[in-house]
Amino acid sequence: MLLALFSILFLLIGLAIGAAAGITAGRRSVGDPAVHAAQVAARAVAEAVGQERSIARQEHDDALRRAVEHVAVVARQQLGAGLDAGRHDVEHVGQSVRAELDRLGALVHQLGQRSAEQLGRVEAGLRAQTELTASLSASTQALREALANPKSRGQWGERMAEDVLRLAGFIEHVNYEKQRAVEGGTGLPDFTFQLPKGHQLFMDVKFPVASYLRYLEAESDSDRLRHRDTFVRDVRLRVKELADRRYPAQSKAPAVDYTLLFLPNETISAFIHEHDPELVDLALQQKVVICSPLTLFAFLG
Repeated sequence: MLLALFSILFLLIGLAIGAAAGITAGRRSVGDPAVHAAQVAARAVAEAVGQERSIARQEHDDALRRAVEHVAVVARQQLGAGLDAGRHDVEHVGQSVRAELDRLGALVHQLGQRSAEQLGRVEAGLRAQTELTASLSASTQALREALANPKSRGQWGERMAEDVLRLAGFIEHVNYEKQRAVEGGTGLPDFTFQLPKGHQLFMDVKFPVASYLRYLEAESDSDRLRHRDTFVRDVRLRVKELADRRYPAQSKAPAVDYTLLFLPNETISAFIHEHDPELVDLALQQKVVICSPLTLFAFLG
């Protein structure tokens, strides 16, 4: 293309030189033909150069477009190959994830079943515990109501004493009598024990528990102190009452000089020894022996 351009350029220059030489040899016409020929040649060269530049730009643009299209085709091919490989990898990963999810689901189901079984056992245990607590509460309330009645307290104390006697191997009407009047007197002891050589031993059951229960339910130290002192005073009064009954002195049969005062609760007995240690000696001075279920068992032995 450049070679053709230069050929046209040289041809135009040659024509201009030839025209100039002809004009010099002959006569001149109107105007200057040499200048006009040079101008025509210059315009022809300019137009040729412009056409060449336009053709070169077009060819450059076409080449660039073809290169871009080629690159786009190659990129699409590579992208498609990458997507296929990625899709395969994603499917493989998806299968692995689904397998793990299935395994996890099975494990969660097993754990759910175990948790349900354990929860069922716990609920059953709690239900049984609740029923037991309710039963104990009802029994405690019934016992509290029974102990609020002096007659009921006396009967309960006598029942405790009989339990100790059975453990010691004693038999009613053989080893002891209940609620039998003193021979030759007016006293009515709760228990009369038959001892060797015709001797007798008398015992009364006392259960001054009202003040002790109030002591346990007190909410302040001052109230507890007040109920404690009241309880100790009540026990001292029971000791004095028993001493004043003088069962041994009334009996025509030989009798032990001391009378037993049975407190049917080890806790209450220990409470008395702790908060009124002088009471035991005071009772002995009045010929009264304070005993609990354990000490009564030892005495009977």
